[in-house]
Amino acid sequence: MSALKPARDAAAPLVSVIMSMRNSAATVAEAVRSLQLQTLSSWELVVIDDGSHDASAAVVEGFADPRIRVVREAESRGLAARLNQAIGLARGEFIARMDSDDICFPERLERQINALRNDPSIDLLASSAVVFNDAGALIGILPVFTGHDEMVGRPFEGIPMPHPTWCGRAAWFRANPYDSALLKAEDQDLLLRSHRHSRFGALDEILLAYRQNRLDLAKILPGRHASIRSIWRYGGAHGEYLPALGGIAAHLAKGGVDVVTIGAGLNAVMQRQRLRAVPASVAERWQMLRRDLRQEHQSSSAAAGTTV
Repeated sequence: MSALKPARDAAAPLVSVIMSMRNSAATVAEAVRSLQLQTLSSWELVVIDDGSHDASAAVVEGFADPRIRVVREAESRGLAARLNQAIGLARGEFIARMDSDDICFPERLERQINALRNDPSIDLLASSAVVFNDAGALIGILPVFTGHDEMVGRPFEGIPMPHPTWCGRAAWFRANPYDSALLKAEDQDLLLRSHRHSRFGALDEILLAYRQNRLDLAKILPGRHASIRSIWRYGGAHGEYLPALGGIAAHLAKGGVDVVTIGAGLNAVMQRQRLRAVPASVAERWQMLRRDLRQEHQSSSAAAGTTV
């Protein structure tokens, strides 16, 4: 695939990848290397270190890549606040999201930017993602809807757009900031608040690998609580009390199932039930990507005379 050319000032990147990290020294190097393998080279990475107590910032700075900017913050303010901060620093025409423990497939940025350029009506584009664990084993695929109307058909029950796969127009992100007061479910809150005046889409292609070792009630339940508060606030503001109550009931029911099944030790079963099976072709792409990441690591370590 040919590399895309920036549509704006040649000094500015075409796309800004924004990332917030906290104590991510064990995973962030692989995330950064996956960006360096992108078929689209006109990118910058804006990393906000959210009060890490480990060597996260030093790991990223060790790449010595002029496309990477790291901002060290002494205190933790949470993902939503740090993403707003990164958006304010972004110079690209487009903005893409990823987490510090995830991995992009090489064609991710090129495929999403091409799709956004081909359809100017889309503000925010997601993709499907494959789920993997710390051992590198694939667990399943996060399914997505590809059309706006399908995505927002039941907005109070959730809009299926995996947060780390988002790529959209910088102007949209600036016009629709995250709620920095939220520490959980900031993505669903933003989608709910913006879905009436925005247009969403998704590529039914696996462009990102999402790290998830297990379903964690300590993360799931606070997330559902935050979603319920967001739903009620939005529903009340728009007089949509009945749809909001329906969405709240759905979250409460799902939360109950989470407690019973995960509490009963059925974590792996529940995790796989929420995902699609991984085709052999995807498993092969994953193995090739892991091989390329290892080679990139060896090459950069040899060039620097140390281990990144």
